[in-house]
Amino acid sequence: MQSNGTGAYKSSEKFAAFGPKLRGSVPGPKARAVVEADHKWMSPSYTRSYPMVAKRGRGVRIEDVDGNEFLDLAAGIAVCSTGHCHPQVVKAIQDQAAELIHISGTDFYYESMILLAERLSGIAPMPGPHKFYYGNSGAEAVECALKLARYHTGRQNVIAFFGGFHGRTMGALSLTASKPQQRRRFGPMLPGVTHVRYPYAYRGCSGGPQDEEAFALGCARYIEEKLFKTVLPPEEVAAIFIEPIQGEGGYVVAPAIFMQELRRICDRHGILLVADEVQSGAGRTGKWWAIEHTGVEPDIVCIAKGIASGMPLGICMTRAEIMDWKPGSHASTYGGNPVAIAAALATLDILENHGMANAAKVGENMMKRLKEWPEKYAIVGEVRGRGLMIGIEIVQDRATRQPATEWRNQIETLAYERGLLVLGCGETSVRLSPPLILKQEEADIALDILEECISLVEHQQVPALAAAHA
Repeated sequence: MQSNGTGAYKSSEKFAAFGPKLRGSVPGPKARAVVEADHKWMSPSYTRSYPMVAKRGRGVRIEDVDGNEFLDLAAGIAVCSTGHCHPQVVKAIQDQAAELIHISGTDFYYESMILLAERLSGIAPMPGPHKFYYGNSGAEAVECALKLARYHTGRQNVIAFFGGFHGRTMGALSLTASKPQQRRRFGPMLPGVTHVRYPYAYRGCSGGPQDEEAFALGCARYIEEKLFKTVLPPEEVAAIFIEPIQGEGGYVVAPAIFMQELRRICDRHGILLVADEVQSGAGRTGKWWAIEHTGVEPDIVCIAKGIASGMPLGICMTRAEIMDWKPGSHASTYGGNPVAIAAALATLDILENHGMANAAKVGENMMKRLKEWPEKYAIVGEVRGRGLMIGIEIVQDRATRQPATEWRNQIETLAYERGLLVLGCGETSVRLSPPLILKQEEADIALDILEECISLVEHQQVPALAAAHA
């Protein structure tokens, strides 16, 4: 049963079984108290979209401090790939914590570091042999890749893309080009970084598939045809950093033809191709790595977020010959912590046995329904994504494609008030990044709620257009 903005789905048996369970209006009194204390004590640099105060999580559900139960289609920013507190992951963490919590793989050895490397090598998107570096986050994986690219090639320059997000530490931040506030008052950035246009077809061309293909190729060829002929000697470029699907930038999918052209450019000039799979990897798109959808083999892969189901782990995976630096060149005290690695091994088991295939199946079913929304709702400009990495672009006008950031934010808040957790991305998109164990029934209810929210915003903001599309 679809909502069509009426909320009628809430009376269904499916909603009773799989929907959120709210005790009253949200936020409740306990949540409001926590938010007030947070304002006093916590850094104001954190970005909170709405006042959800989590207490516990199970599967695709989060319970707040007032006992309200939400459907979670954010998964801790695409981190809880196996759901919240998956029993296998919890057991792996508990067992390892009782055995060995820390010894530092920088100075000593332990077997699980090798076990995880072997597992990852078996699913790598490029042929082996491979080598691995363990850190604590996606930003650390990117920092490793950046330093290694310079070390290995002896070159100082790198290329990244507008809209890209690679982290907030200074090297990763220098690659990031997502929002000005992320860089404001932190300069100067790391020298030697050049940004170019990402093939964001919805924001770059208005034609059909052939025009979009030409646009994507043009974005890639600009590197050779303009940069390399004017300001950037190709023999001084160490690496190109690319998100196969931009995360923070709007869940924008890079076309295969674009990725293939990037690979050819790198091969012609001895440049390393670095795939930032921090958000798009670990089975989220229905394959282990989003780059696999394009048929392109990277030289370096940056991994984090969903790889350890919420435990802090960042990984830099390379072709073995690239990781040729000497002892002391780079390391991390906590990187590859035994407990985090135990969680990662359990996560790989779950994703391999069920999660990745489920992401492909449920994601495909969701997309079938979502693809109808641009024709159904005047404020939905485009729906895009792979697997359970889906972006819904909200616009003021489909003809002009004018962004509607405030309307997107209203949709987020309305969803929260109805028991659904989603987050925004890019200037004007809603992202759906649920746990990969999401049931079809849960997906259906989530889309019912989201559709109601979109309909409500449309009727409030553009009543004439809404009436025309009713």
